[in-house]
Amino acid sequence: MKLSDLADEAVSPDPQIAGLTADSRAVEEGFLFAALPGVSFDGARFIPQAEEKGAAAVLARPGAETRLPLIADAEPRKRLAEMAARFFPRQPETIAGVTGTNGKTSVARFAAQIWAMLGEASGSLGTLGAVMEGAEGFERKLVHTTPEPVFLHGVLNDMARAGATRLAMEVSSHGLAQHRADGVRFSIAAFTNITQDHLDYHEGFEDYFAAKARLFSELVADNGTIVVNMDGAGAARVKAIGERRSLRVLTTGAAGDDLRLVSAKPHGGGLDIEVAGGGERVALTLPLVGGFQAENALVAAGIVIASGAAVSDVLPLLKRLAGAPGRMEFAGAVNGAGVYVDYAHTPDAIATALKAIRAHAEKRLIVVLGAGGDRDKAKRPLMGKAARDHADSVIVTDDNPRTEDPASIRAAVREGAPDAIDIGDRGAAIEKAVAMAEPGDIVLIAGKGHETGQQVGKEVLAFNDMEAAKAAMAKRIKELGR
Repeated sequence: MKLSDLADEAVSPDPQIAGLTADSRAVEEGFLFAALPGVSFDGARFIPQAEEKGAAAVLARPGAETRLPLIADAEPRKRLAEMAARFFPRQPETIAGVTGTNGKTSVARFAAQIWAMLGEASGSLGTLGAVMEGAEGFERKLVHTTPEPVFLHGVLNDMARAGATRLAMEVSSHGLAQHRADGVRFSIAAFTNITQDHLDYHEGFEDYFAAKARLFSELVADNGTIVVNMDGAGAARVKAIGERRSLRVLTTGAAGDDLRLVSAKPHGGGLDIEVAGGGERVALTLPLVGGFQAENALVAAGIVIASGAAVSDVLPLLKRLAGAPGRMEFAGAVNGAGVYVDYAHTPDAIATALKAIRAHAEKRLIVVLGAGGDRDKAKRPLMGKAARDHADSVIVTDDNPRTEDPASIRAAVREGAPDAIDIGDRGAAIEKAVAMAEPGDIVLIAGKGHETGQQVGKEVLAFNDMEAAKAAMAKRIKELGR
């Protein structure tokens, strides 16, 4: 592709561009090097290295010095995303962006499942990777929930080539703030909720909200639809954005108009729900634990309906949904107690998960949790308080301490739960919780969900909550002699 076509402007000289990268180490002959500003340094420092490696052009902020053709832009991150969308032109026909603090992964996976049940070639992209439903062999692991734009658009291109026509994609606040998702042709945008998270990166809650809001105010198409969970914090503000843009707004939840959750009754096998939508009421059993999963399922249903499916075709399919890995996932039962693994890692998510699963517990609720290092420190005692307020027994352990002192992180969490048991070793903490469980109790292991590693210092150690839970249950069964 010529540089002029890639940049959508007249350029002289106009070299052929063989690839794009923002990493000077990855530059190859004929590549465009995007010299992006960073937190610690400016990518413009690495222009000479890119020139030496054979770069054909440079994208940078105005004033950058290079002997190569220069595309100057005050917002080079945004421009790179737009260029990546031109370089990788294929995208699934319908793309739904899903944002919010909690529930993004479940909503994206649920929407992809419903589309697949309706015979559509569908996929999801986010925390659990890029996956096509029922397409063996198509799976991409992702470093970020919303990947860097060159990689992201490459994946979208590959998914479209593989036949995907429908995609539900998680869109993170980091990705929105850094323009990673610009250039994605969103026809649908969905909102779950917004509560405190990532304030180590964003300047404050309003900055965090503003990043999320870009999906609705800027990125979804002018003729698009937004789906809003009206039971989620921040819903009214998002709905107002859609109304100001004259977008179609589809609302869900107990406070929703289009897919209204009339009732949700928890039981051992999930939730019995009744939904009003499309002029009818549908009663069904949702095979998922936690009242919030009813909210997530309805947002997913709203996405599919927004893509053109009939309400009457979509709602009956909710009874066939499968939970996303690490999202209120059942690990097993031991000594009459149920053990679950969930990704909840914010104060609101901890409170929501515990309140939701409490309805399924006959007796005590035991929670294991920790907080990540090198991240939002203000939420740590709030997480502890949420656990103390909504569980009968709290065990504080290590999450991903990263480069911080693990004991100091646990101490901060215990400021909100002073009576909590402190066990640094996560495996030992899970084993303790399982050993404590009696008939009728529920154990919730919160924080890491599907993750298969634990970052300690600069190392990532192999660790998976589900595997640890099953090992602890096997040990407990052996001790009980049954």
